[in-house]
Amino acid sequence: MAFDRTRTARGALAGAFAAGVWAAQQPLDKAVFGSDYDDTALLGKAVTRGPSWMPVGVALHVGNGALFGAVYANLAPLVPLPPWARGPAAALAENAGLWPLGRLSDRFHPARDELETLTGNRRALAQATWRHLLFGVVLGELERRLNRPEEDVPPPYDALVSPNGHGQIEHAVAAGTADEVGGSSES
Repeated sequence: MAFDRTRTARGALAGAFAAGVWAAQQPLDKAVFGSDYDDTALLGKAVTRGPSWMPVGVALHVGNGALFGAVYANLAPLVPLPPWARGPAAALAENAGLWPLGRLSDRFHPARDELETLTGNRRALAQATWRHLLFGVVLGELERRLNRPEEDVPPPYDALVSPNGHGQIEHAVAAGTADEVGGSSES
């Protein structure tokens, strides 16, 4: 598979945006799930313990989303799922694969005493699953729209309209070549 910089950059943009949506809605899902689990705190407090943990955590979270989106944009076309299901499936697979690492966070994170315990925490797992589902839906749909397959992109307007304003015969659905119709291309 060839590396496409434009496709990758668009995927990174979609992933960064989806991670921003995730981070922005966290206060709401904390209230809904009754869990104080916070991904930006997990990331930010791993780097700094001062008051700047939040912007650092958001930046790291958005950066992770961009990286995930860049990889996703290049691999999604290879996944044998309907396009609408690829983003959620990728994000939920990541959640399932990374959730067990919560044990390491509970044990070794520099701010573990300030963070929600993840091991055995069903509310936090449900919360993480919701966040990954949201991320996957936003990522998948935005990336799909930004990196539309060639066959989905309409041809330029001037390719459909001739100078006389009536269109080109090559674009007529029922028309064939002059030889197929029984005519001749010579007059």
